[in-house]
Amino acid sequence: MEKIKVTINGKIVSAEKGDTILNAAMRNGIEIPNMCYDKSVKVYGACGLCVVEAEGMPKLLRACSAIAIDGMVISTDTPRVREARKIALELIMSDHDGDCKGPCSLHCPAGTDVQGYLKAIANGDDREAVRIIKEKIPLPASIGRVCPHPCEKNCRRKYVEEPLSIAYLKAFAADNDLASENPYVPERKPDSGKVVSIIGGGPAGLSAAYYLSLCGHNVTVYDAMPEMGGMLRYGIPEYRLPASVLAREVDMISCAGVEMKNNVKIGRDITFDEIRENSDAVLVAIGAWKSSGIGCAGENLDGVIGGIDFLRRVNCGEKVDIGKNVAVVGGGNTAMDACRTAIRCGAENVYVIYRRTRAEAPAEDIEITEAIEEGVEFKFLTNPDEIVGENGKVTAVRLQIMELGEPDASGRRSPIPVEGKFETIEIDTLISAIGQKCDPIGFDGLPLSSRRTITADEKNCATALEGVFAAGDATNRGASIAIDAIAEGNTAAKAINAYLIGLPIDFHKPYYSEKKIVPEMFSGKEKRPRAIMPVKDPVVRRGNFDQVINGFSEEIARREAGRCLECGCHDYKECKLIRYANLAPIDPHRFDGSEHESYKEQKLGVIERDQGKCILCNLCVRVCSEEVGAGLLGLVGRGFTTVIRPEFRDSSKTEICKSCGRCVELCPTGALRIL
Repeated sequence: MEKIKVTINGKIVSAEKGDTILNAAMRNGIEIPNMCYDKSVKVYGACGLCVVEAEGMPKLLRACSAIAIDGMVISTDTPRVREARKIALELIMSDHDGDCKGPCSLHCPAGTDVQGYLKAIANGDDREAVRIIKEKIPLPASIGRVCPHPCEKNCRRKYVEEPLSIAYLKAFAADNDLASENPYVPERKPDSGKVVSIIGGGPAGLSAAYYLSLCGHNVTVYDAMPEMGGMLRYGIPEYRLPASVLAREVDMISCAGVEMKNNVKIGRDITFDEIRENSDAVLVAIGAWKSSGIGCAGENLDGVIGGIDFLRRVNCGEKVDIGKNVAVVGGGNTAMDACRTAIRCGAENVYVIYRRTRAEAPAEDIEITEAIEEGVEFKFLTNPDEIVGENGKVTAVRLQIMELGEPDASGRRSPIPVEGKFETIEIDTLISAIGQKCDPIGFDGLPLSSRRTITADEKNCATALEGVFAAGDATNRGASIAIDAIAEGNTAAKAINAYLIGLPIDFHKPYYSEKKIVPEMFSGKEKRPRAIMPVKDPVVRRGNFDQVINGFSEEIARREAGRCLECGCHDYKECKLIRYANLAPIDPHRFDGSEHESYKEQKLGVIERDQGKCILCNLCVRVCSEEVGAGLLGLVGRGFTTVIRPEFRDSSKTEICKSCGRCVELCPTGALRIL
């Protein structure tokens, strides 16, 4: 065969005369995006992704059909090519009705493969479940106990009866793995020689440390507290997250190669500059350890304490004298932790003061329910007007009675004072649990926001200081839930690793296709009620800090995991379409308009077709006709209404499908799957 020379992306390569540009590139290990090409069938040229620019030619060429010419100079990634490819992808995606990932995964801040680990749990493979979880979360037993699980709120099982108990299943699998003889620790890459210092051993810092160590970097975590864990260790009570569980998971992070140094305070034991000088990169993840003030008269009286300060002191083993009557101000999970901890510290009367109603409270409803069961009295639609004291010590709190007005910027109805209506309750201690703030003392040079949080790029956690990154509660908008901190730790690790090996860190948000859902789609599903987590009796649990939950049995956990509807695409990890769609940012919504009908059918017997995912690449039609010789599929309709459908009258024709499956192999989008 006669050989020719062509230049592709500045590289002179050899090809055979008569080769298409795409074949010439493929022979030399150069990828040109394509969706409708396979060497087993004739060229079709439908998708428009394989366009390239050839020197001296005014128009872009389709590499799958354009013949390579000796001496041709080709570029596969010019501005014109990128724009044409972007438009092609946006047009395809604007008519693509399929789920890349289930809504559980999409609404998990860390992006865990929820569907994947639930399937592993259902199959009895907890180690595989933990392997999947730890791709994104290095503390699954801890997070499974305390996460407010936005994944569950978006679980489509709610359209059948109730969402899955995703968080507790995560903890179940992780507990089993930790109790095994050989808990899962992934293999670490070879030593890179790079040194990374992480300041702060909370969920953000530990997560970043774990993933950076697995990349082969030498990671040291510095923390001011006696033990690692940050707010997971010192801000969450033992009855929700036993310290022994967290400590075991921290040990696993240490086993992944992370060095940990406790009782190290920046500015006292070592300076920020010293750490920077001895590191190739630094991550600041110091959390938000300062309680927000109430903002009313008397808040400086003895007996007024911040919620985080109170929880930290209790978790450190201090005996905190709070008296018999305690009021907690706030409606979030920290307020619930504080009021339930106060009960366990011996308070006889504990009140929660919240300016809105229970419906607007940001705390998990189960936390409010369990607090009420333990004897906490909730005073909704009240707000501290004045903290009253004698001889410098709090004795009472005067409450302004509130009512709900118009919705505020967040959509919640704004509480407004009812003129002249007040209530006074006698108290010994008032705990303020209305927010937390960062305290960046000792970090001179780090840019701060007006709220005194550290300013960092939200896409890659980079700060204005070279080689310094920041993540978690200390940054930008301030304190949030632990899974948000873990997600930022992951982002920081990815960015720091890229920085250390010289790659760009200008990440863009991934694009995912999401199926359009209406509740009627689930009307035929069998109803299988959600598993209820067994808990200790309120009378028993209020007297100690033992873990409240009793845990799922093996049988219940496997059955609960089996309720998963498996919403995400079965072919997501191999899908060419989503891989190409994420090479650069795209916006398919600018081409919103008429769409093909979306449905699933099984006329091929052992093969299910999802018309909503079909992009009309015609590979299935062509391979069935040209290679297999069966011709079971065909194009039906004309113009935009064209769809691919099975075309045969005798169902016995599909017997060949049982041993073939070539159409499924070639489908680039997961529109076909073997049942």
